[in-house]
Amino acid sequence: MKNLITSFILIMVGFLVNAQTLNDYIDTALNNNPQIKAYNLKYNIAEEKTNESATLSNTEFGAGYFVSEPETRTGPQRFKLSAKQMLPWFGIITARENYANSLAESVYADIAVAKCKLSLSVAQSYYNLYALEAKQTVLQEQIELLKHYEQIALTGVEVGKTSAVKVLQLQIRENELEEQEKIFEQDFLGEQSRFNSLLNQPKDYQITIVEKLLIPTEAEEINIDSLYVHPELLKYDAMYASVTEAELLNQKSSGPNLGVGLDYINVAERTDMDMPDNGKDIVMPMVSVSIPIFNKSIRSKTIQNKLQQEQLLAEKNTKTNELESYLEIALKKRKAARISHETQIKNLNQAKNAEEILIKNYETETMNFNDLLDILELQLTFQLNKIEAEKNYYVQSATINYLTNK
Repeated sequence: MKNLITSFILIMVGFLVNAQTLNDYIDTALNNNPQIKAYNLKYNIAEEKTNESATLSNTEFGAGYFVSEPETRTGPQRFKLSAKQMLPWFGIITARENYANSLAESVYADIAVAKCKLSLSVAQSYYNLYALEAKQTVLQEQIELLKHYEQIALTGVEVGKTSAVKVLQLQIRENELEEQEKIFEQDFLGEQSRFNSLLNQPKDYQITIVEKLLIPTEAEEINIDSLYVHPELLKYDAMYASVTEAELLNQKSSGPNLGVGLDYINVAERTDMDMPDNGKDIVMPMVSVSIPIFNKSIRSKTIQNKLQQEQLLAEKNTKTNELESYLEIALKKRKAARISHETQIKNLNQAKNAEEILIKNYETETMNFNDLLDILELQLTFQLNKIEAEKNYYVQSATINYLTNK
């Protein structure tokens, strides 16, 4: 399962990348993000518990001194030393190790989910930055275009082909676009701060954004079956396996525990007679057995484990339905973004043609600046919608890649 999850992360990150810079940013996030570091530490702790599970219970040592020395045939007893070690039933240590390993695998699944979600968040934020930067560029270009037409209008005022009111209208429109550009700039700085937080680096760190995102001419084929090996679902498999190992350990715990020990009693020599084994110390090996005869907890844990497995299966089915729904929505939204992108390109070309017609008419008659402003406003709307469609397409593609390991 660990190999499968690792492959999912590597492939998913690879397909999220549309530029080398985004790849670098995702790598930086995976290496620096404190949440990922916390999960890795949690996994290291879980792995270390495997070593803990292989240990035996504490060895018991005892010592006693006879205040009133009991008299035996070979002499009075002075003090007693004892040692005892309890040994688990055969296979219990192995069952403990398997259970600890299964818990570590479950934590590793959490790491996989966190890494995939982080990669998705970085990609989505990156595409938001692309859209905000591209929109600022479009606004700057239209402001420059308006300045150009402002000069034409000023010339028209001088020769009597237009009125000063048209110049003011163009200037007002320039002010509106400059305001909108500043708003986009602030939105960009806010998104940049969020992006840098994901990478755990300074909030004002400059981000390099790709200049152009191209929407493929043909839709990619999606392998729906990949959805069912998603880390969020594999996590439930890992948890189910850990409950299975817990039940195996529980069954092993129903066996007896064995104990081995040794008692040593110091005996002093008798001074009132001479006899064989006079003052001979006593050494007594001991064996004990601990049997859970009246322990109902084992049966109760078996029932609990069975119920927990049923719960995990139900939760996995719920999560599967949820991911299938997310995938269906993302596919539809990506298709809608492609349609919108194609429509905006058509509209933009037609608006450009209308602008050219107005310019040619100006050579022979007075320019209708109201129509020009309307056309320029439409052009801006189409350009902004086109950028938004590009962003939406790649945001939904990132979501689809996250869900299907495409």
